Amino acid sequence: MKIIDIINTGKVTVSCELFPPKHGSELDAAKTIVQKTAALNPSFISVTYKSGGETVDYTISLAKEVLNAGNAASLAHLTCVASSHESVRRTLEEFRQAGIENILALRGDIPDDNPFPTLSQYHYASELIDEIRDYGGFCIGGACYPEGHPESPTVQRDIDNLKIKVDSGCQFLTTQMFFDNNVLYKFLYKLSQKGIDVPVFAGIMPVTNRKQIRRIIELSGTVLPSRFQNIIDKFGDRPAAMKQAGIAYATEQIVDLIANNVRGIHIYTMNKPDVAGQIMQNISRLIK
Repeated sequence: MKIIDIINTGKVTVSCELFPPKHGSELDAAKTIVQKTAALNPSFISVTYKSGGETVDYTISLAKEVLNAGNAASLAHLTCVASSHESVRRTLEEFRQAGIENILALRGDIPDDNPFPTLSQYHYASELIDEIRDYGGFCIGGACYPEGHPESPTVQRDIDNLKIKVDSGCQFLTTQMFFDNNVLYKFLYKLSQKGIDVPVFAGIMPVTNRKQIRRIIELSGTVLPSRFQNIIDKFGDRPAAMKQAGIAYATEQIVDLIANNVRGIHIYTMNKPDVAGQIMQNISRLIK
């Protein structure tokens, strides 16, 4: 099923994100995680894709496992920063043969040692979206950054570039994680002003350990509100308490989002179906 059709039902949708293993020996365990996550009945499950395509086979395998589980639509990520047109088309054909109908089109992380690899024939996600649109048959999603892309000089410049992605054929957007809902509400208003009216899924990260936070800030530059920083300071050295507090904070964010008519929630599960399951249980009556 295509995600745009799920969105068009008008219901609140809750989806989950998983990442594939780095090694084939871990694939069976990853498939078990898919099955446990699918048992939670999310609207769809997305599977990430490493820049350069090193995990493409595992991404496809897990995306197929989502379909086999039968409880959720499948969304495969695809990056282009180190790709040629030919390699992207080959991957699109592999997706099609696997029965995958939805793609999250991303530029991907630029390697530190080579700003744009010689092999790459893409510089922007919008170029990948053009390629997928011309290939045909897929529902195309894109990423957005409520606090601005780390490489963009301003949030407004980032929104200008986002408009290009939408005009290229992006049918829905998923946000980078954020920890202050007001950041999202202001961002959605700016999108509306720019004429960007595609559905937006709010990306929620349940932070269950202190190490996650350091990595989040390093990669995305996400700002932590003081109330969330207080939680980390208080419970960060107590793993069980931090897990419980992180789930509670994510749940509170989602309750507020749904109350303010945000129709799509995307949970960055970090391959922890138990965490996703607790959140889904906490909001089960809100999404009926």
